[in-house]
Parts: sequence; C-alpha cells; structure tokens
Amino acid sequence: MKSLAAEERLDWLRTELLAAGSVELAAASEALGVSEMTVRRDLRMLEEAGEARRVRGGAVAPGPRTFQSRELTRSAQKRQIALKAAALVPPRGVIAVDSSSTMHRLASRLGAAEQLRALANALPIYEALAEHPGVTPILLGGTLDRRSGSFVGPVTERFLEEVHIDLYFMSTAALDHTGCQEDTWEEASLKRRIAQAADRVVVGADSAKLGIRAEARSVPLADVDILITELDPDAEEVAELANVIPTVL
Repeated sequence: MKSLAAEERLDWLRTELLAAGSVELAAASEALGVSEMTVRRDLRMLEEAGEARRVRGGAVAPGPRTFQSRELTRSAQKRQIALKAAALVPPRGVIAVDSSSTMHRLASRLGAAEQLRALANALPIYEALAEHPGVTPILLGGTLDRRSGSFVGPVTERFLEEVHIDLYFMSTAALDHTGCQEDTWEEASLKRRIAQAADRVVVGADSAKLGIRAEARSVPLADVDILITELDPDAEEVAELANVIPTVL
C-alpha cells in the first residue's frame, strides 16, 4: 500500500479512535503503509492536541468511553485476565464487580458460586451476574453516568456504608507507581469508596494500561492486594508494581 501523507494519516487515526476507541501500532502501521515509529509520532501529535492518549502498543480515545466501545478492545487480553480472576471468586460471601469490560468477562464466569452476593454498578455487569443460579446480584443505585454506563454519586456511595465486601474486582483506565486512575472524578471516587469497604482489592489491567496516567486517582497502589494482567507475573512490565503489590498473577 502506498503510504499516506501526514494529514491523511492523522485523519485516519482520528477516525479509528472515534469508531473503535483505540488504535494498535502494528495494525495502524500496516494499514497506513508506514513504520511504527511514524505512527508513534503521529499519535504523539494527536496526544498533544488532546485527541488521543497513548498507551503501550498504541493509543486510546481520551476521556470516558462507553461500555460498548470498551467491550470491543483488547478482547484476548481481557479474557486471560478474567480467567485468572475467576479462580479467586469464593463460592459464597460478598463481592463487588466494577463496570469495566474486563470484569464483565469475569461476571460471566462464576459457575462455582453457591451463595454469593455480588454488587454491581452497571447494568451489563448486573445482567451477567444474574445468569448464575448461585449468585444474588445487587445493582447499586445512584446517578447513571451516560459517558461510561456506571452508576455513581452520593447515593451509590451512601449504600456502601452499610455493607462489608470480601473482594472487590475492578479494572482501571491507567495504572502507574501512584496507583489506579480513572477518566472521570466520579468513577474514581466510587472505586475508592468500594475499595475502602473491601477486605481485598483485585485489580485486573491489561498491559496497555501500565505505566500511564488518566485524569483522576482512585485506589492507591498500597491498597491493591492482587494485580492481574495477561502477562507472565515475572514480566519486566510489572516488575515495579510487583515490588509494592503483594500478589501479581
């Protein structure tokens, strides 16, 4: 394929980010007929203009994204994370599952549950949990944030004052040495509150989210008990985090 001029490449990348929510370096390089280094430079320009946020291996659209657009990206990595997380789910007790597309895959894999109550703050997660006869799903009320599909706000957080949670399964928009970060302040506040109510916090984050930052800090790294990625636990990409987080899977 003949390579495109710079402005044409930028328009192509903008279109991909708008349609799919993300761009992968290798795929963009092949589609545009240029080197990955050229795509990196183009994505840097879009990031400086506020039109993209670079991640490991590509870029994502900035700001909160709908559940549907998140569901379509990095599916293989999210499946691997969900499979690892499923082994941690107790057959009974109380868990919370966040509104991420990663943990949506976990919510579909709770076959061993017997007397398990599961809190959810998004309809797709609640519906997936409701498919399991051994699970009693509880939808946290509140204000629906149409940007992300999450129920957030003071009503949601007030409910959490009344419950004790054994494990909180969450993903995150970004994760670096300071901790988990989200694309909206409301989502960050809610995740921080759920984590405070939980005995253990399990964070599932694919490698594209490691070492980058988002708009609002949620759960500090010191409060994360288990980190799950699609990588080998000894991978270089998670070495710095493994020095702080007790368990990396």
